Amino acid sequence: MKINIEKSYGTRADNSMKTWIQLFRTYNKIRAKESVYIQSFGLTMNQFQILEVLYHRGDMNVGAITKLTMGTPGNVTVVVRNLKRDGWINSVADLKDKRASILSITQKGKEIIEKLFPGHAKNFEEYFEVLNEDETQTLFALLRKLNKAQ
Repeated sequence: MKINIEKSYGTRADNSMKTWIQLFRTYNKIRAKESVYIQSFGLTMNQFQILEVLYHRGDMNVGAITKLTMGTPGNVTVVVRNLKRDGWINSVADLKDKRASILSITQKGKEIIEKLFPGHAKNFEEYFEVLNEDETQTLFALLRKLNKAQ
């Protein structure tokens, strides 16, 4: 005889939690695969995120990078320091705020992103190939709606 000890918190709550678990598992799986890919270029995921933001969005200060990468100020500061040390980015004083610096990607940083990013994009295409185009658009719209509601 099988005993079901699963507790229910109501259909809506149960379904919401199950959905969250699937979303979290999927995120972790894809993130782990991408970490391996990015590390094959000698970068950490955090280094990649900052280089990618500067490459695609242009020069900005640490606060803006922190917000876009959803990092913590302390961690972003350490990663930025290491990227500067290794010649991937540089900084100049922010003329509008004497306490801040504007960061920009160097030629060395651009070269690694230009080498890495096409494969990164292809990886995501493969991760989502199980979904047709309509399903991908629906998933995007639903996740965006959920994100904006928070």
